[in-house]
Amino acid sequence: MKISIKAACFLVLGIFSFAHSPLYAADIKAGEKKAAQCAGCHGAKGISNNAQYPNLAGQNAGYLKSQLNAFKEGSRTNMVMQGMATNLTEADIANLAEFFASLPNKTVNSTAKVPADASGKFAMCAGCHGVAGEGNGAFPKLAHQHPEYLATQLHAFKKGTRKGGPMQAMAANLSDADIKIISDYLSSLK
Repeated sequence: MKISIKAACFLVLGIFSFAHSPLYAADIKAGEKKAAQCAGCHGAKGISNNAQYPNLAGQNAGYLKSQLNAFKEGSRTNMVMQGMATNLTEADIANLAEFFASLPNKTVNSTAKVPADASGKFAMCAGCHGVAGEGNGAFPKLAHQHPEYLATQLHAFKKGTRKGGPMQAMAANLSDADIKIISDYLSSLK
């Protein structure tokens, strides 16, 4: 039997996809139980009361999984998060991600005055993060985050202390004023 190269590629890709996908569905209840250890920083329902920690409620599950894995593997560094992620299993990560993704998010109480041209400053970000900051699969939801958290992350990308796809190049051209405007704009989205 002769098989075409195209058919062989699809077969290999199919086997690879199956081999690398979990054979279980995420358990949101197990994720909720495991999330108790996250509440001190990220809030009991994924809404942080401290602007230095991100809100996890309503975040994209794919993004949460990739970040927890990055902390676990050490490709994203943060002493607290690396310590928290080190002993998480693949199931724990999936369960936590789906639990936080299932929670409703809410707009943070930002007192920032957002200039009229703020959406224009955010326009270059919309391709990955969505026109309303809603995220897109592996790209995080940015709406409803604390503006201070967003600004800190953008400055870290700009300085190169945080790595991540095209973000370093994107942030490199932002002024401090641009970072503040974009961060305030995203936190104000409803």
